[in-house]
Amino acid sequence: MSAPGTTGTTGTTEPFDAVDVIVAKRDGHRLSDAQVDWVVDAYTRGVVADEQMSALAMAILLNGMGRDEVARWTAAMIATGERLDFSGLSRPTADKHSTGGVGDKITLPLAPLVAACGVAVPQLSGRGLGHTGGTLDKLESIPGWRAALSNEEMTAQLEGVGAVICQAGSGLAPADRKLYALRDVTGTVEAIPLIASSIMSKKIAEGTGALVLDVKVGTGAFMKSLEQARELARAMVDLGTDAGVRTVALLTDMSTPLGLTAGNALEVRESLEVLAGGGPADVVELTVALAREMLAAAGRPDEDPAAALADGRAMDAWRAMIGAQGGDVDAPLPVARETQTVVAEADGVLARLDAYAVGLAAWRLGAGRARKEDPVQAGAGVEWHARPGDAVRAGQPLLTLHTDTPERFGRAQEALEGAVEVVPAGTPVALTPLLLDRVAAP
Repeated sequence: MSAPGTTGTTGTTEPFDAVDVIVAKRDGHRLSDAQVDWVVDAYTRGVVADEQMSALAMAILLNGMGRDEVARWTAAMIATGERLDFSGLSRPTADKHSTGGVGDKITLPLAPLVAACGVAVPQLSGRGLGHTGGTLDKLESIPGWRAALSNEEMTAQLEGVGAVICQAGSGLAPADRKLYALRDVTGTVEAIPLIASSIMSKKIAEGTGALVLDVKVGTGAFMKSLEQARELARAMVDLGTDAGVRTVALLTDMSTPLGLTAGNALEVRESLEVLAGGGPADVVELTVALAREMLAAAGRPDEDPAAALADGRAMDAWRAMIGAQGGDVDAPLPVARETQTVVAEADGVLARLDAYAVGLAAWRLGAGRARKEDPVQAGAGVEWHARPGDAVRAGQPLLTLHTDTPERFGRAQEALEGAVEVVPAGTPVALTPLLLDRVAAP
């Protein structure tokens, strides 16, 4: 690494030395705006080496960042790429981001629902990795549907249909892609300033006018405790607010998986039930709650999303959104070739269904991937036939496992060991509410 004022391997004079920036944060100091701008840009350019950014990320994990410091770091990440602009649309924009969970298919019914209420939804989504599913993987189980759209196609679809769910282009916050991969292999994934700036750099660059965050809490979530989740939610709400994006966060339970399915085509099928006016009560509750927050943040607080689900407008918007991206809305969804059932061992009440274990089982059945380049099975996943608080009978099916490759059943069953708890009838069962807290700008 070249010293300040000298010419490095890139042929340019670098104003800082990476070691000095690392030492400053190691010793608990606030990085200056100029240091932040330089180190993020220099890392993206390859001037700051991976091992140097690893050391800085660890120093941030251990010593934290102040609000203005995180805001500057986020702005520096945004500045490494492009910013989208939807200000020319005829309707306001709002987006939602979930920190990831099991059975979390909420984006699928939510985007067309909000669009049906007059607010455009530019939803840039990702693919699944590990035990949490990816929205794009789910939608790619629909024959013909495509995730890759140009910025021009996105804008046209937002104007014409009102909702788009697609993959983020490579031009949005390229620093985040590089830093995210590094954090994954250096034990710094848990650094809240880096989580918050990773999520918010992409969402702010996306150009939405309002943003609602769904911060998951529990065994199947990244944030295991309510305290951690509140800290992350506050950091992200502050970042959005400071950047001029109307931002609010809901903290929601992820100790039990959402709905009754985890898997790609399985979750699409369940989302269609919600759009048709049915579906599991918890999925409907969270979809409507997030829709109300998005509509209020976008200046449309009087719109009633529950009515748009009931009268078919949300389903119409879904069909238009999927069709605009080449999807055949009437084609049958893929079904796994093999199934296996897990039954209740005794009469009683289902007290617990562990979200992480269910997500891990779905992943092992082929619904998820261990590496970004791995393929996924459209029909694979887990279906559960009871939720905590429900009465069950011995021999009753509790779970159905779906896969094209039956040799995967053994490992999926191992993941589910201890995941289901049935207690004798009459035993009190403590049920965690779905909506735990709300964090907004003061």
